[in-house]
Amino acid sequence: MKTTHTANRWMAGLALTLGLGLSGAVQAVEVGGLKLDDTVKVAGKELKLNGAGVRVRIVVKVYALALYLPEKKTTTAGVLESVGPRRFTLGLLREVTGDDLGQAFMAGITANTDKAERSKFVNQLAQFGEAFVSIPQAKKGDIINVDWVPDTGTVMTLNGKPIGEPLKDIGFYNAVLKIWLGDKPVDSSLKPEILGAKG
Repeated sequence: MKTTHTANRWMAGLALTLGLGLSGAVQAVEVGGLKLDDTVKVAGKELKLNGAGVRVRIVVKVYALALYLPEKKTTTAGVLESVGPRRFTLGLLREVTGDDLGQAFMAGITANTDKAERSKFVNQLAQFGEAFVSIPQAKKGDIINVDWVPDTGTVMTLNGKPIGEPLKDIGFYNAVLKIWLGDKPVDSSLKPEILGAKG
């Protein structure tokens, strides 16, 4: 199984390396057994897959994560300063309650932001948590998209259906991205994969 997992990750990495440079050559990449698009449209703009990987907790695959940006960025600062719409896609690889998922997100935000930063978007943090609580049970294969839409805010969907209200502050969206890209990422092997580098 481990060999298959390694091979899948290698193939996904190869698809990313080759596919992004060839127009239309690769329509989707496989990450953790889930097929994810190599381009998406957010707010009418085409975004390219920046990087993708699998969040593993102990030995259990929890979710596949993909980051989409208007232009390739290889540093955390570059991602956070990126202008225009953005998306990260979280594809679940096991069943989990929305409450557990929300708590994990909150822990990741807390670990990568200071109190002063969090105080600027305390209301949005509360709304973000409530949005996850509204998901009783997320199933394997469910897809959560979290988009940054300029002039609208952070927009979340579960399998294409909106969850929660738009959250206005770009600082909040960046705080969520820091769960994986901050100084204390939730999974240190996932960070370089999201930044399009080998783990």
